Amino acid sequence: MDGIINFNKPVGISSAKALYRVRSITGQRKSGHAGTLDPGASGVLVLCMGRATKLVESIMDQPKVYRTTARLDVTSESFDSDRPLIDVHVEDIPNRDDVVAACAAFEGVTQQIPPAISAVKVAGRPAYKRKASEKPLNLRPRPIRIDWCHLHAYDWPNVDFEICCGRGTYVRALIRDLGRRLGTGGCLTSLVRRQIGPFADSAAWSFDALDTARDSAEYLTPFDQVVELLAPERVVIPPRPTEQPSATVEGPT
Repeated sequence: MDGIINFNKPVGISSAKALYRVRSITGQRKSGHAGTLDPGASGVLVLCMGRATKLVESIMDQPKVYRTTARLDVTSESFDSDRPLIDVHVEDIPNRDDVVAACAAFEGVTQQIPPAISAVKVAGRPAYKRKASEKPLNLRPRPIRIDWCHLHAYDWPNVDFEICCGRGTYVRALIRDLGRRLGTGGCLTSLVRRQIGPFADSAAWSFDALDTARDSAEYLTPFDQVVELLAPERVVIPPRPTEQPSATVEGPT
């Protein structure tokens, strides 16, 4: 089995456990995933089977699209709702134009400091594995690329937006920095990865669909086809959404 599976990872399971379960369905042991999604996030997780494991780095270099919601009246140690929420006093509540301008300011190549609770290696160890008794981390900023940042809806304190970005971008850190720019808090409440390069959530497979597939040819994109899709001349930045933003956004999840 040589190729990739465009898999739709559900909320509540790690990327590694999702891969292990797909291995049990397919029987393919030589496999890996291209780009981790946190357990609290869902969406496209590209699973590389057999010879396609050689393509992991190329797939991770593809542009990615995320849809996310956040709250601006709170924060947390991890900048998401996996950790206890901390209320943030906000003197001046930003209006919609303020939020649109703040989102636009991130577009292009900028510097981002990764969250201290992340998989970034510090002295060979993932940052999230450091003990509370250890000295606070002083992580260095890293260059990231934001192709576009589109506001779908804003209803204080909830923000709903979509971004297209390059490799190494932490959406949690982007929300942290959005809050700092606006003089508010910033905490991610939901995250969906909608696309990695040519692989979109509209064509992604669930566990149930894989379980009931009659043959691997239904869900496996063959190795040679994947190589063609990843050719440099075929890499395109997904277009910015064109629909008009709504006036409100649903509450946090």
